[in-house]
Amino acid sequence: MVSSDGDASPTTQVSEEDRPFQHYSRKHTIVAWISQSLFDRFTYTVRHGLNHGMKRKGGLGWVPLASGAVETLEERFWRSLDLKGLVVYDVGAFQGSLTMFFASRCAHVVSYEPNSINHTRLLENLRLNALNNVTVRKLGVGASSGSGDLVFMPLMTGGGSLEPKTVDQLKKSGAEVESERIQITTIDQDITEVGLPRPDFLKIDIEGLELEALKGAAKTLAACRPSLFLEMHGETLREKRRKVTEIVDWLAKVGYADVLHVETGTPITIANATVAIEGHLYCPSASSSGH
Repeated sequence: MVSSDGDASPTTQVSEEDRPFQHYSRKHTIVAWISQSLFDRFTYTVRHGLNHGMKRKGGLGWVPLASGAVETLEERFWRSLDLKGLVVYDVGAFQGSLTMFFASRCAHVVSYEPNSINHTRLLENLRLNALNNVTVRKLGVGASSGSGDLVFMPLMTGGGSLEPKTVDQLKKSGAEVESERIQITTIDQDITEVGLPRPDFLKIDIEGLELEALKGAAKTLAACRPSLFLEMHGETLREKRRKVTEIVDWLAKVGYADVLHVETGTPITIANATVAIEGHLYCPSASSSGH
């Protein structure tokens, strides 16, 4: 590129590998605004999905599905599991959709949700359904204990993060963002200090810090060998590849060699880890080969 005075100036080009993802479309934003601005205070009966027939506030679960609509692959996966008698940890519970589903089927749920808006709504939804087998922890989860600033968009409180690259992208997106100082624990520490029940199943979805949460649960994984369900995150394709490869490598080192990509059913190893850059990973209990 040549400037008006004839001097050459560099042009910054961003490769597809490093181009940030747009996590929320205009449609998502409009739907979120409608939900929060017009219907947020109402209690309704969920008409579809995993919580069909349950009561809740928030979201648009009162809208009937379009004719011919089918459940998502993730919903189908959850329905396939036998959770009876299990202790399930919901790390990144948001406003309780999966916590409610788990609580209606398993023995006990431990839910982590540090965002004050989400935490309040989570407690409301549990009370609406008289779900008394849930322990709610208003804490973030990581590789070590401490505190941090959770950054999120007010319309998308489920997408809040502590992960530096995700936070940087949120701040550069041009959207309104807020932050909240939160306390962070590790699963190992919280189980020991609070006397929480030993997990049989860990679901972790914390916007890019899934590996850190696993590392903070290393002693628990070694002692309890719970099944794992992990959402894959990353602000760019390069970051997604790096994160999923690191997660699969770490899982293998701690004895979780049986890893499945939920959306495609593909067995995942370090050699093909990037197949799972989108979607979820499922690891059966390291002491068991099945669900």
